[in-house]
Amino acid sequence: MKAEILATGDEIRSGALVDSNSAFIAERLEESGVEVVRHNSVGDDLQILASTLCEISDRVDMVVVTGGLGPTIDDRSAEAAAKAAGVERVFNEEALENVESFFRKFNRPMTPSNRKQALLPEGCKILYNPVGTAPGFSLNIGRCLFFFLPGVPYEMKCMLSGHVVPAMNALQGDAIMHSRVKTISTFGLTESLVGEKVAGVEAVFSGIQLGLRANFPQIQVKLYGREKEATLLDEKLARAGKWAVDRLGQNVISENGETMEAVVGKLLSKRAATIALAESCTGGLMANWLTNVAGSSDYFTFSGVTYSNQAKMDVLGVRPQTLDRYGAVHEKTAREMAEGVRRVAGATFGLSTSGIAGPGGGTDNKPVGTVCIGFSGPEGSYGKQHYFTFGKRLMNKQIFSMAALDMLRKELLKAGG
Repeated sequence: MKAEILATGDEIRSGALVDSNSAFIAERLEESGVEVVRHNSVGDDLQILASTLCEISDRVDMVVVTGGLGPTIDDRSAEAAAKAAGVERVFNEEALENVESFFRKFNRPMTPSNRKQALLPEGCKILYNPVGTAPGFSLNIGRCLFFFLPGVPYEMKCMLSGHVVPAMNALQGDAIMHSRVKTISTFGLTESLVGEKVAGVEAVFSGIQLGLRANFPQIQVKLYGREKEATLLDEKLARAGKWAVDRLGQNVISENGETMEAVVGKLLSKRAATIALAESCTGGLMANWLTNVAGSSDYFTFSGVTYSNQAKMDVLGVRPQTLDRYGAVHEKTAREMAEGVRRVAGATFGLSTSGIAGPGGGTDNKPVGTVCIGFSGPEGSYGKQHYFTFGKRLMNKQIFSMAALDMLRKELLKAGG
């Protein structure tokens, strides 16, 4: 079964809003054995929208359309669908009840404009929306089955899993092809070098396709597979994944697509250990990443953005002699920062960053992109200097933070975390 995805709305067409819906839908359709062959985007022009629906209907078996189901004048998906299918729009009582029930749930009056959301193509099937005012619907246009969903991501995701995926599975029946994607997260290698290391996977494992995704500052290896038997596919992907991991070595963060912060959090939890951070050049970015993980209160104790030398001395106890002799960006300073924050917080481990994120502030000896990372733990402390060639300040902050967390990850693995 082949499918296309259509994202509607002038804000999508013009680039004012990033279309994250289509990526999510494509991934879910592929997992359900449906081959997504094209992504489309159009604005709110009624004629263009209707003609696009007609064009797509001749190419594929099914389509998921997002957006244009709201109460305003520029929400035209239902009108365009009726035009493309050659039917009238009628007030649908089931759809109207969906809209009214949402307002009753929150004890709010329904505005007259919301009645428009129940004006749908004659003969369509209503897709109940449990989390919003816009009911979706499905409709055949020519030989193609269309699913119309709201553009609000939370509503779309709920209805995709509740209505679209079950309908697709039923349509495919015994002919369903199972699809899987295995994601391996790496750090420390360029995209080209990662590609070289795993380039042979397609030749070794028939039916497995390789993809690379740069998710700065990580590189993700994507292994795609399709089989009629789910068990066989899972086994093949597992073997291909192990093959790739063996070649990538210690640069593998996760074998199932987890983020660095999630992996570090699991390793800390496994050891019942805690972490405290002293951040200078990264400005709290490491703390933000770590605390984005649910349950991080179990292991995250303290973070100090000790940006100035005075803060490094007053809060962390960095010695004035160290700063006078070596400066803020030095392995010895970073080590004392890590030792100080570990002591102040009473944490198992201390981690620090001090560097030059740019675009100014660099010297011949310490150019922009230089960072010193400090580590302190029960077995000792040290500092290490790195240099990265990225000229943009935010990119440097991101890769500095990732390098520091990677240092912590390796220390935890070394200690049996």
